[in-house]
Amino acid sequence: MKITIDGHTVEVEAGTTVLEAARIVGGDSVPPTMCYYSKLKDCGGKCRCCLVEISKGSERDPRPMPKLQPSCVTAVQDGMEVKSGTSPRALEARKAVTEFLLINHPLDCPVCDQAGECDLQNLAYGNGNFKSRYIEQKRTFEPENIGPYIQLHMNRCILCYRCVKLADQLTPERVHGVIGRGDHAEISTYIERAIDNDFSGNVIDVCPVGALTDKTFRFKSRVWFNKPFNAHRHCTKCSGKTVLWMFGDTVQRVTARKDEWHEVEEFICNECRFEHKNVEDWVIEGPRKFEKPSVINVNNYTKQTKKVKIEADELILEGREEDQKKISMSGSPYDENELKAIQKIKEE
Repeated sequence: MKITIDGHTVEVEAGTTVLEAARIVGGDSVPPTMCYYSKLKDCGGKCRCCLVEISKGSERDPRPMPKLQPSCVTAVQDGMEVKSGTSPRALEARKAVTEFLLINHPLDCPVCDQAGECDLQNLAYGNGNFKSRYIEQKRTFEPENIGPYIQLHMNRCILCYRCVKLADQLTPERVHGVIGRGDHAEISTYIERAIDNDFSGNVIDVCPVGALTDKTFRFKSRVWFNKPFNAHRHCTKCSGKTVLWMFGDTVQRVTARKDEWHEVEEFICNECRFEHKNVEDWVIEGPRKFEKPSVINVNNYTKQTKKVKIEADELILEGREEDQKKISMSGSPYDENELKAIQKIKEE
């Protein structure tokens, strides 16, 4: 199947979503996501951050879709044409969705452990949404311990359902989920049961905001003060491939490795995540690069710079070379007669 996104045509297999096709194209054509997670089944379609404009449905039915569509759950049709980064409608809708997600968010980035690697922070930063028209009182919750290693801050939760989907598909006997309806909906454990299984810590990695935090790392450091290193160890429960966040020679936290879309490559067990904080426990492979542009590396100029090529006619470039020679010899790009003519014009 062929799909054209922002003027770029790619071929994809049947069943591919518009979002997955956009990730093949890359660049500004890739819509932001908050609820979608490629490693989890039936995940997406809740946050509406990835809205796109479909200007042509398919070759069979070339009519445009009247409403913006969530790209993460919209399947590609042969001949489909999509506007993502070039659609004013889609960009304006994403800004509105961002403002909606920030309605109840406490905006406590200065004290939040997720600051610097928060998807919502990156989304707001990219959209330039730093103001809210919401004057009503925000809903608030007390922090809740939902296990020996995890603390829940419902004030920051955007109900993306990622942690619920992960617990359904990765861990046995899920004991947490969404309770309540509408604006009373919240993530919580059923009958105050604690989340306690070998892979429960992965809910921290899939959470796009600071709602689920690592109790062993809370308030220890900001992530931009840490140096991330790829490391591995022999583990019988998981792959043992992790990222060590180090401050000097101290391992302050351990996380799973993430790809360029900020999604976990391989889920790790709690033993690797919480119980091995000594450098001697790990084989360090080397420093890790940032997965994708974010507020944590907004001033990081490590990208390779390409040589600038002037797209101009050869005669123009030759003229520039002759002018440079004149300047080097006489201090001016003009000859004597030209200088006299310029002086005459100035006097008149």
